[in-house]
Amino acid sequence: MPRLQRKSFDGPETVREFPHGRIASVSLDETAIGYFRLEPGWRWSNDVRPIVGTPSCQNRHVGVCLEGTLHVELSDGSAIDIGPNDAYEIPPGHDAWVAGDSAWVSYEWASSRIFAQAPEDDADGVLATLLLTDIVGSTPLLERIGDKAWKELVLAHNAAIRGQLDRHRGRELDTTGDGFLAMFDSASRAVRCGLKIVRAAEDLGLGIRVGCHTGEISLVADRARGVTVHTAARVMATADAGAVVVSKTTRDLLAAADFEIEPAGVFELKGLTGEREVFRVRPVER
Repeated sequence: MPRLQRKSFDGPETVREFPHGRIASVSLDETAIGYFRLEPGWRWSNDVRPIVGTPSCQNRHVGVCLEGTLHVELSDGSAIDIGPNDAYEIPPGHDAWVAGDSAWVSYEWASSRIFAQAPEDDADGVLATLLLTDIVGSTPLLERIGDKAWKELVLAHNAAIRGQLDRHRGRELDTTGDGFLAMFDSASRAVRCGLKIVRAAEDLGLGIRVGCHTGEISLVADRARGVTVHTAARVMATADAGAVVVSKTTRDLLAAADFEIEPAGVFELKGLTGEREVFRVRPVER
């Protein structure tokens, strides 16, 4: 529930320091806001990549620059300079560095919770809960409303999902045109995020299905690999519009006090051996 509140960066709730930079952040309930200061000489690939271990920055950044100039290059080769009074969005898959002799200073309200945070991984992979989303009936809807309205609706859909991913500390891994793949270090946070995504989509007049599965993944060229990804996709495919479904593995990690969990059926998931139990999750009404 929105409420009147204020927080001061004179006493931030968290401070994360890394070579040539720091980020201080405060939270307004579900929204985290970060104050970035990156010193001359800072470069993501030199100063943050050794911490997070990905080939490029996988955070989405949305903010306003106060001072300095940041040069950003995406993996596709496109580039931009961001300077004072610029509002900006930087998608995942980029390198960036401070240009010139002045520090880069900005406020951001996406990514500040997880930027420059080391993953808890091992030599074989990362244990994570994957969340996949899909718009149900997207093709008939496109035909009914037309290309222009569909484009606007997809933009609103993407913004709503990314907002929930940021609030629940999810990491966007991929998009599929009308769906998302994200990873979480908590099964409960992934499911809470999925429930919020379904509600946000309903507000837009969209029916979305969400599937979650927990297992080990490998990150190769910024993309998730492994049977966990395929299992999560097959679990999601069993869901109807408006449903959040989870595998038995994920269900066993959820606290019964936080969710209503009921059997959704036993399925032979395409490409996987044996039958698998799938469960539907709803929020506990308080």
